[in-house]
Amino acid sequence: MHRGPLRPGEWVRLTDQKGRRHNFELVPGKRFFSSRGHIEHDDLIGREEGFSIGSSAGGEYLVLRPLLSEFVVSMPRGAAVVYPKDAAQIVAMADIYPGARVVEAGVGSGALTCSLLRAVGPLGRVRSFERREEFADVARRNVRQFFGVAEDGPDHPAWSLTIGDLAEELPRSEEPADRVILDMLAPWECVDAVADALTPGGIVCVYVATTTQLSRIVETLRVHGGFTEPQAWESLVRDWHVEGLAVRPGHKMIGHTAFLVTARRMAPGERAPRKKRRPAPGAYGPDYTGPRPDDVPTDPAE
Repeated sequence: MHRGPLRPGEWVRLTDQKGRRHNFELVPGKRFFSSRGHIEHDDLIGREEGFSIGSSAGGEYLVLRPLLSEFVVSMPRGAAVVYPKDAAQIVAMADIYPGARVVEAGVGSGALTCSLLRAVGPLGRVRSFERREEFADVARRNVRQFFGVAEDGPDHPAWSLTIGDLAEELPRSEEPADRVILDMLAPWECVDAVADALTPGGIVCVYVATTTQLSRIVETLRVHGGFTEPQAWESLVRDWHVEGLAVRPGHKMIGHTAFLVTARRMAPGERAPRKKRRPAPGAYGPDYTGPRPDDVPTDPAE
């Protein structure tokens, strides 16, 4: 991460008096334009962040480097980004720790990759897999931009990026994984490969957008037998307006973005205890087409 005075090539975040935010890359000789006139990039370069500056038409802006949570929602995108609220849940609930060996698929636009690299630290390792080369190129540029690596320089030292299908590429690696994060359309297709790669007690965390994906991955993990009972949830974030006695919920909130599912790997040859509670009537009715636990009757009336 950048420290010290602002330098060419860095991103900065300008916030005006109404709270409107503008993110852009510092380029010598360029100008930032808004409805309140312009600001010369050269007037920002070389100064310590955390200052106010006026524009040519009387606007006033606060200048800071963007936080990671601010950078990922404004950075160039190939695929949709993992929102900061979900990235924070993944880092916490998947217990990403310094020195961890983490596998990530797919890489999307690199938003979650930045959070994972921060969490594992210099002694950890993040191996990312992405099927689409154009997404991988965008992610590589974004990760380099955030960590201050030159565009033509080497990748982050704790990071490797592989173009290919996780289910095919991961078994070729002999390096075990402590954590596996899946952000893909059909994560259930990778459960066997993930089970083989994860260390006993390791965690798989799956990020899916729809209820049908949620059902399929949870049931696949259950039927596999080599994982603990999957836990599924979503998080919603609402800000608050606080001014004097006017304290109320904000008019905007970040609602559903995705579901998260976690499960832990059992030791080889071991199976988790079966659930004692029987499924609700109709849970595995005639319209259900996904994986079915062995002890669930075909006819819910049985």
